[in-house]
Amino acid sequence: MKSRYDAETDALYVRFADAPVVESEEVRPGLIIDLDAAGRIVAVEILDASEHRSTGVELDHLSAA
Repeated sequence: MKSRYDAETDALYVRFADAPVVESEEVRPGLIIDLDAAGRIVAVEILDASEHRSTGVELDHLSAA
């Protein structure tokens, strides 16, 4: 799993697999799911990410567990 936060656009992108993205779907405002050819979730993008984070979480310093 890889994550990337872009402070300029306030967008968080979390990639779960290296499979090519064939479709993206905004499942609710600001939450985009990327799907592979089999319809499996490959990645998630959260727009305005700083508005959705827990108190004390720094998006610039995320790490995968």
